[in-house]
Amino acid sequence: MFSRKEKVVQDDGSPSPQYGGNYADEDPALVQCPPHTTERRLVYKIDMHVIPFLCIMYLLAFLDRVNIANANIFGLSDDLHLLEGNRYNIALVIFFVPYILFEIPSNILLKKFKPRVWLSICMFGFVTMLQGFVKSYSGLLATRFFLGLFETGMFPGAFYLIGMWYRRKEAQKRYSFFFSSTTLAGAFGGLLASAIGKMDHMRGYRGWRWIFILEGILTMLVSFAFFFLLPNFPEEVKWLQEDERAFVKARLQIDQGKSARERPIKLGDVGRVFKDPKIIVGGFMYFGLIVPAYGYAYFSPGIIQSYGYSPIQTQLHSVPPWAAAFGFSMLIAWLSDRFKHRFLFTIFPIAVCMTGFAILIAVHNNRQLQYAALFLVAMGAYTAMPVIVCWFNMNLGGHHRRAVGTAWQVGFGNIGGIIAVFAFLKRDAPKYITGYSICIAFVSLSALSCLVYFIMCSWQNRSRNKSVRDVGLTEYEKTELGDLSPDYRYLL
Repeated sequence: MFSRKEKVVQDDGSPSPQYGGNYADEDPALVQCPPHTTERRLVYKIDMHVIPFLCIMYLLAFLDRVNIANANIFGLSDDLHLLEGNRYNIALVIFFVPYILFEIPSNILLKKFKPRVWLSICMFGFVTMLQGFVKSYSGLLATRFFLGLFETGMFPGAFYLIGMWYRRKEAQKRYSFFFSSTTLAGAFGGLLASAIGKMDHMRGYRGWRWIFILEGILTMLVSFAFFFLLPNFPEEVKWLQEDERAFVKARLQIDQGKSARERPIKLGDVGRVFKDPKIIVGGFMYFGLIVPAYGYAYFSPGIIQSYGYSPIQTQLHSVPPWAAAFGFSMLIAWLSDRFKHRFLFTIFPIAVCMTGFAILIAVHNNRQLQYAALFLVAMGAYTAMPVIVCWFNMNLGGHHRRAVGTAWQVGFGNIGGIIAVFAFLKRDAPKYITGYSICIAFVSLSALSCLVYFIMCSWQNRSRNKSVRDVGLTEYEKTELGDLSPDYRYLL
């Protein structure tokens, strides 16, 4: 068993640019691991209590959100008369209305009610199940609206929670693994739908109804268990001993500054967060990738079916691109943490995504190459997104800035879901030139926003390194400033 101290200052006495936080008054007790364990074992213990449950939670949530694409293959549009006009697209887009509007209030409530309580409530899959019993287009719209309302807090809440457990240099692998729940949901959803679809007309229900009913029941059962299993913030969990909680809090304070967990988030805090222009840029970084990500999630089954596959073959062929996206995402995450760098690891997968769309625009008579291009789209979009979210959120210091900033990025970004839904219209099938072109434009917007964010963070790091460190601020004032504190350094 050993004690370990992080190097938090450079040889010239200035703060190390790899870390943020307040370094001036380090107490040796704050940076020593408890004698009965090691830091590696403690991080592993955190991993086992935090990441798996959040991954399962979001896998089921994302599955409940996009399984409408699988259901559509088995006759949803025919039975509910969604082929008239853009009814199917409207059914997709209505989900995003409450999902976008209530992100920030949801994160504030998560902090107030504790994560395991709020997230398990958001997860409850009753509305998903109800989709299997709707008799009309209006009924589908109502259930999709309430599905968006319930799910609004799960994604930003999970990112917010993960960020309060890990240091920045070790966070990307966890963020990407969690985010890859979406890719696993896509793969799992295709396999599950191919099996459930065989229940077509069982007990008088079409196969698409069984997809909603069975997947909704599964989510409901898991949500009951997760009320007891989902993690809380480090200050509140019972599975850490007192000295372990103190050490976890200290290592995060060294890396990110004091969290101000005990302080409630007020309306004024929300306004102050948006005075930082980096917050706005962070929203555009994510917004640009949501368009291709949701475009792929909602419309790839239909695109694959246009290659001449049967409904069952279509579901099965939808699985490999999601699996490839998971593997690529974890590779990039490992490299990003290994080199303690984010910017280049957003640009490379973005380039991969753009390459895939370029092939889809240019090639229309080669089914194998078109199918391979879908791999590139999924791999690029679903790899860049978790890096962007981790980079932005782990550069936010303190509970109030992270709660608001995380919800803003995800909420504003999901406006792209509305654009994605109307980018792929049935009149453009099977080539979807307009949809693919729109996706390339928004992926380019994301790349440009990442460059702007990189420049802004680099400039502020250099400015703080040149300035006098002691500017007369109290520790309370530094805590209130979060990452705006002169002691804080942004990860690039």
